[in-house]
Amino acid sequence: MRAVRGLTMLAALIPSAAQAECQITKFLEIPVTMRGDRAIVSAKINGQDAQFILDSGAFFSTLSRASAAAYGLKLEPLPPNFRLMGINGATSASMTTVQSFSLGGATLPKIDFIVGGTDTGQVGLLGQNFLGLADVEYDLGHGKVTLLRSRGCQIGDLPYWAGTRPVSVLPIEARTARQTKTIATVTVNGVKLRAMFDSGSPGSVLTLAAAKRAGITPNSPGVVAAGFATGLGSRTVRKWAATFDRVIVGGESIPKPKIMISDAEFGDADMLIGADFFLTHHIYVANKMGKLVMTYEGGTVFGVSSDGASDETGKPLDLTDRSAAPTDAEGFARRGAAAMSGRRFEEAIADFNQAIARAPAEARFLRQRAAARLANRQPLLAAADLDKALSIASDDIEAREMRAALKLGTRDPDGAREDILALDKLLPPTSGARLQLASMADAAGLQEVGLANENAWLKSHPEDAQRPTALNGRCWARAQLNRELKEALADCNAALKARPNTAGYLDSRALVKLRLGDLAGARADYDAAVQIQPHNAWSLFMRGVAKRRAGDAAGGEADRRAALAIAPDLARRAAKIGISE
Repeated sequence: MRAVRGLTMLAALIPSAAQAECQITKFLEIPVTMRGDRAIVSAKINGQDAQFILDSGAFFSTLSRASAAAYGLKLEPLPPNFRLMGINGATSASMTTVQSFSLGGATLPKIDFIVGGTDTGQVGLLGQNFLGLADVEYDLGHGKVTLLRSRGCQIGDLPYWAGTRPVSVLPIEARTARQTKTIATVTVNGVKLRAMFDSGSPGSVLTLAAAKRAGITPNSPGVVAAGFATGLGSRTVRKWAATFDRVIVGGESIPKPKIMISDAEFGDADMLIGADFFLTHHIYVANKMGKLVMTYEGGTVFGVSSDGASDETGKPLDLTDRSAAPTDAEGFARRGAAAMSGRRFEEAIADFNQAIARAPAEARFLRQRAAARLANRQPLLAAADLDKALSIASDDIEAREMRAALKLGTRDPDGAREDILALDKLLPPTSGARLQLASMADAAGLQEVGLANENAWLKSHPEDAQRPTALNGRCWARAQLNRELKEALADCNAALKARPNTAGYLDSRALVKLRLGDLAGARADYDAAVQIQPHNAWSLFMRGVAKRRAGDAAGGEADRRAALAIAPDLARRAAKIGISE
């Protein structure tokens, strides 16, 4: 087997022409729109629009508590020992029944959801109580997931789309009352691991224990810290980017894959195979047969380019997409969203152009093209799309968020304020988007609005993994407004207890201590923040203020000069919150 850049297909070619007696019946096709690395499904809860993350790794469909409140759903208790598990630990949970749930053109009565956990950024997760009803076909590259039933079929009949493309087959673990997920054995660096196919995970990731078995730890050469991640649980987990020697998934052998490792919890699984893999594969999960069949459709897999992909004989694979072109605006928009997730921005823009031409009065398509144009470094064109989208639908929350962020990014806080104030009125009181709104309000100099949104978010998200972020935000807002300083200090202390040695949190607490006259405490926190981020101009400048107030004029002046060399307008920024030099 020759080494290639990209994939080597080891699987034998399986005939895909169905036998005469084989019948594959599609009984529910669910449109899916990619939003970044998330597969989003549109539904209705009691007639109201709702968007869910398609999550094959969730054993049951869930709603956050804030979402349940927003839809006016009644919560019922679950047994006291029941806990909702995520990659970042457990959280308490309740149950609710949606009287009318619409999905993929079908309306279903009295559908149960588990309620609890961290806000996902959408209404909730669509899990295995839907996706495991029968067989399921994932074709995220073409914007759809289909529930199917097969009768009289052999495994080779199922990949009906494959043509002459190689097909991989993986045995999957049998579904039971306790094990409802799609789990197969894969090989990483020659070590066999239990991998869960998890469309709800933005990327593929290994546990620290599994990575160690494969010879990789956070201290291995080339491994770098990659920040934090959250799930349904209430804590934050760390992650690192690592390069392995080889991963084999079914018949696909990928050299030098780049896969995250994390101190997350995956239950009995060692690895999550995430949305990055789903986007580059057409997958059929035959639950009754206990098999998963798939074809590679092209694109970057585990950070590895598809250039040079070949079968086991060395013959180059033809990855040309020969599926029929979309025929309506929705189809073009879904295909464009998939192209955008694969970072094929020009293709995405071309598809959004087609969607807009067919439905020029649909603000959503203009907003999607704006996102693609921003990713393609065309901010002026993106701004024009957002302006037009909002002229059509002034209540488009996502367009308002995008335009406010764009204006803040182009240093136009005055222009952003209109959208921020509009969002403050548009968002439901319990909306998870209020946390982002609070951050934007702070950047636009609207500290009162920011503080009100932090308060609202914290009230409606009692067990959310993002609470440290919100607590720090409220601490920072109170410190800037110079009020409720004891409460601000408590907020910052709680944030730092959850996420120790976070530079931004230390900087916030330092300002509170400075306001309280605790110069030694402020100096200590600024020292710690600067040690973590030596070139943070604000922390340097404010440490200089603390030093001068404590009588260290020379040290204060040195910090001031270093800070102003990085950001000359800091004195004006400090003056706005009442800090004089």
